Amino acid sequence: MLAVAFGMTPQHPDFEAMREEFFCNYERCMTQRTFAFDGVAEMILSLQGACLQWGVVTNKSARFTDPLTRGMPLFATAGAVVSGDTTPHSKPHPAPLLEAARRLGVDPVRCIYVGDDERDIQAGLAAGMGTVAADYGYLGDKSDTAAWGAHAQIKSPLELLQLLVRA
Repeated sequence: MLAVAFGMTPQHPDFEAMREEFFCNYERCMTQRTFAFDGVAEMILSLQGACLQWGVVTNKSARFTDPLTRGMPLFATAGAVVSGDTTPHSKPHPAPLLEAARRLGVDPVRCIYVGDDERDIQAGLAAGMGTVAADYGYLGDKSDTAAWGAHAQIKSPLELLQLLVRA
């Protein structure tokens, strides 16, 4: 974000200070301005109704993930929340996804990983999981989700339920 806003790369002498200032500003308001995408709450309720476990794997550090997940009732039923610094590697490495599967007590080959970034699909494939590219979320305008190599694509969270019924 610093590169987009200020043209600042990690090599810039003020990068670390600016990044920390950004992080502190984000921490002050992140639980007030963060919300789930439309359909996510309904999808989670349906997963629970079908006795399917679910979790979250993000590259966001625990510094931000933990307050966000504690502050949103939606996450109360998550069987695993894995942050970018939970394992020695972040996505696209498979380690965070494998850690989530371990915490859920589910064989990775029985997991489906939904992601809105190419590195999510790379991590899921490397972990031996089924993969679903989300055509919603934080996609940049240059994202061609069809080129990511996912097993399926969805345009809304509720479409995942249709995939699960067919599986």
